[in-house]
Amino acid sequence: MAAPVLEHRRRRWVGLLVVGVLALVAALALPLLRESRARLRARGLPGFGALPTFRLTDQTGRPFSDADLRGAVVVADFIFTRCPTVCPLLTAKMARLQRQAREAGLSSVRFVSFSVDPRYDTPERLAAYANTRHLDTSNWSLLTGPLEDVEATVLEGFRVMMGRDADAGDDDFLSIFHGEHFVLVDADGRIRGYYRVVDDSDGLESLQRDLEALVHAAD
Repeated sequence: MAAPVLEHRRRRWVGLLVVGVLALVAALALPLLRESRARLRARGLPGFGALPTFRLTDQTGRPFSDADLRGAVVVADFIFTRCPTVCPLLTAKMARLQRQAREAGLSSVRFVSFSVDPRYDTPERLAAYANTRHLDTSNWSLLTGPLEDVEATVLEGFRVMMGRDADAGDDDFLSIFHGEHFVLVDADGRIRGYYRVVDDSDGLESLQRDLEALVHAAD
C-alpha cells in the first residue's frame, strides 16, 4: 500500500508544481501581452502632423513653449475663462482624464489648455480660473499670449477653429467660438487624434485608451 500512496502523492505534487509554473508564466506574460496590445493600438492611430512650435505664457507668468512638452504624451484643449457654456464642461472632462491617468500610473502625461480669448485671459485670470476649480496644475498648464501667436498655434498648428464674430467688440465674449475637441499628441510630438468629449459618451473613454497605449508604447 505504501508504494501506491507515495506515487499518488508524487503525482499530486507534480501537478501542483505544473499549475504553479503555469500561473507564474501567465503572471509574467500578462504585462508583456498588455504592452504588445498597447503598441499595436498606438501604431494603429492616425497621424495629423506635428505639434506646432509656439512660445506662450502659462498661468504663473512663466514662458512656456512646445519644448516644455517634448518627450511627453500630451492632451490639449481650447477654452476661455469667461465662457459660460462648454468650457466648464471641457475643464471638468480634462480634470477627470487627469485623475484617471494618475490612478493608472501614467505620470509622464502632460495636460495643456490654450485660451482662445488671450487678450482678456491674463496669466492672473488663468491662475484664478484654475484655483476656483481646484485644478491640479502640477502637470496641467493653462496658456495665453499675444492673439496672433495663439491663433497661429491653434488654427495653423493644431488645426482647431477659434475666433469671434467680425462685428463683435473685445467685451462681447459671447461671440467667441472655438473647437471643442481634445487633441492627443504622442511623445515624439505627433498629433495622433481628435476627440469629442462633451456630447460623445465614448469620446473620453476612447481618448483614455489611446492615451494609455501611447504612454506604454513610449516606455
